[in-house]
Amino acid sequence: MVEGRAGRGEWIGLAVLVLPCLLVSMDVSVLFFALPFISADLQPSGTEQLWIMDVYGFALAGLLITMGALGDRIGRRRLLLVGATAFCAASVLAAYSWSPEVLIITRGLLGVAGATLMPSTLSLIRVMFHDPAQRKTAIAVWTGGLTLGATVGPIVGGFLLDHFWWGSAFLINVPAMVLLVVLGPVLLPEYRNPAAGRFDVRGALLSLAALLAVIYGIKKLAVDGFAPVPVAALVVGLLLGAVFVQGQRTGRSPLVDVALFRVRAFSGAVVVNVVAMFCFIGSTFFTTQYLQLVLGLRPFTAALWSLAAMPLIIVGMTVTGVLASRVRVATLVASGLVVLASAFVVLTQLTPTSPLWLVLLGAGGVGAGVLMTTSLTSDLMLTAAPAEHAGAASAVSETASELGGALGMAILGTIGAAIYTADLPNGPSTLGEATATGDAPLIAAAREAFTHGLTVTATVTAVIAAALAVIAYRTLRHIPATTKDPVAA
Repeated sequence: MVEGRAGRGEWIGLAVLVLPCLLVSMDVSVLFFALPFISADLQPSGTEQLWIMDVYGFALAGLLITMGALGDRIGRRRLLLVGATAFCAASVLAAYSWSPEVLIITRGLLGVAGATLMPSTLSLIRVMFHDPAQRKTAIAVWTGGLTLGATVGPIVGGFLLDHFWWGSAFLINVPAMVLLVVLGPVLLPEYRNPAAGRFDVRGALLSLAALLAVIYGIKKLAVDGFAPVPVAALVVGLLLGAVFVQGQRTGRSPLVDVALFRVRAFSGAVVVNVVAMFCFIGSTFFTTQYLQLVLGLRPFTAALWSLAAMPLIIVGMTVTGVLASRVRVATLVASGLVVLASAFVVLTQLTPTSPLWLVLLGAGGVGAGVLMTTSLTSDLMLTAAPAEHAGAASAVSETASELGGALGMAILGTIGAAIYTADLPNGPSTLGEATATGDAPLIAAAREAFTHGLTVTATVTAVIAAALAVIAYRTLRHIPATTKDPVAA
């Protein structure tokens, strides 16, 4: 493909690339409705049920860096098609699982396949769209696909389970993946690093172990509070991460070029991604519970109402795309973070009797601010790296998002839980437990305590987002409005 502006073929190819993004993010949330049906059918233990939910995310996050580097070496389109085939096969196996153990294994395989898809799609965008404005638009569409998948996952899951058995929540993946395998060779270019060295097996194992340990520790701390095992996992993961980074600095064929972090455009974008996802996932944890347990909406109804946030998101993304070629990226990123901070200010005004539109306005503003920001930072990370290392760079982008989300759940969830407990010291430990008692005065007090926790965490995230807006502007202001690649300064 000749460098220049992308034509119709590239845009059709982008539509094909969005398919796996949509499904990979959907698979994170689609089990929310299916889990009770799976529990009734397969009768997993409490531990097995947790693994059914978590193993997908663990495998996905742990292998992103490895798969990004592998795609740079064997070919990004090849890895994408292999991953799509594996995702399709694992979906069929998961749908017809006959025991909890089989479902855990197949969910893990789905995570492994998902890890091949995510960095491949983003790095192929780097190859297909050379024009900066078009590339920013393409990445915005790619980011929108991820968000749409996470949003419609519960809705699709609820619809399918109203009409079919729980396995249908997995079979929905099959037609789209078959379409990707058929159209990919025709519409997508192949690219591999012609100067790639030997694959760093030791580095791959270290990155997997470090990320799994860190994410496991963070998630367990978020759910169970302070305990020796998750703390030990977190410490071990950080130590392994330090060994991994040292190996990448001195190795001949590293998975990740550590020197990229000395490029302000790259390192600044990574920090923004981590913190933006920290705020986003942490706040979503509270707003979804607020809709269901405070306002009393049924889960499926709450999921449908969440679509009301889409117009705000679309407007924010459209404005960002239009201005991307005319306004400095620092201004746009900072503006997205100001939108994010403003949305959190809206959420600080919630009470147990607030109207539905107020929480939807706040949640929609959060989604718009995060997507306006991360679509730009993903582009920065992708183009700050040489084209031959785009797969590894896109994997760093995705890993930063995963870590930010895990930290948001852990830290903000802990803050909210501490405030809830302080306000209701002798009551049930969660709002869900309080609601199940049917005791009206207790439920009212629990809703008040939960909402207090939500507004305090919204205040914390508003301050963080506002501070990050200033930091991001100062870090990224050297990048001009239009350029083929960010200035490596």
